Amino acid sequence: MTLLAALGRAVLGLLASTGRFTLFVVAAFSHMLRPPFYMREFGQALINIGYFSLPVVGLTAFFTGGALALQIYAGGARFSAEAVVPQIVAIGMVRELGPVLGGLMIAARVTSSIAAEIATMKVTEQIDALVTLSTDPMKYLTAPRVLAAIVTVPILVGIGDTIGIFGGYFVSTTRLGFNPATYLQNTVDFLEVHDVVSSLVKGAVFGGIAALMGCYFGMNSGRGAQGVGKATKSSVVAAAVLILAANFILTEVFFAA
Repeated sequence: MTLLAALGRAVLGLLASTGRFTLFVVAAFSHMLRPPFYMREFGQALINIGYFSLPVVGLTAFFTGGALALQIYAGGARFSAEAVVPQIVAIGMVRELGPVLGGLMIAARVTSSIAAEIATMKVTEQIDALVTLSTDPMKYLTAPRVLAAIVTVPILVGIGDTIGIFGGYFVSTTRLGFNPATYLQNTVDFLEVHDVVSSLVKGAVFGGIAALMGCYFGMNSGRGAQGVGKATKSSVVAAAVLILAANFILTEVFFAA
């Protein structure tokens, strides 16, 4: 009976947490649609989430594209299929690696930053001060960050896809002996609009997940430095897991036979 009781408490706790997060998501999106709109906070979030994340996303995509080209060439050589490198690099970056790695980098950089910032504001009672000034914390802190992530992460993913394909192009033309014009032509011929659209949609979903996790755990953090650290850690872990789960679902939706 003790084991069953512990299992029951865990299930009830999970259901309660899911319910609280669902209500948080609904409230965040409802605040994005109703005035007032804090454009200054939204602009700062655009810069922090989009512009400052570009270097890490670009470098990750470039080296991933280059490594992917090397691996595909080495594997294709076993079956005399080295010529498929441009096509596989393009579809691998655009459909999967570009959005997933971009989302995980955003989770590592942005989710942790948002969670730490909002949790610190809670510890130092700045959120209570906002309520005292008749300012809704959800509208002032959560809505601008979530909206900015939904807007900017697809752009980052698109740039990352391009840089990743260029990384494969660079390695293939300088190390593997591919003709530059032929490589680019094969890449353009193989990609479809559907692939690009799926990549951008994934970017929007992953950005929303990353920002929501940071805001949720920041708003619900414990008191003190330990609470801030726990909120930051939990937000990154939850964001990464949900991004990978959402990627599976979206891949099934877009590419299921």
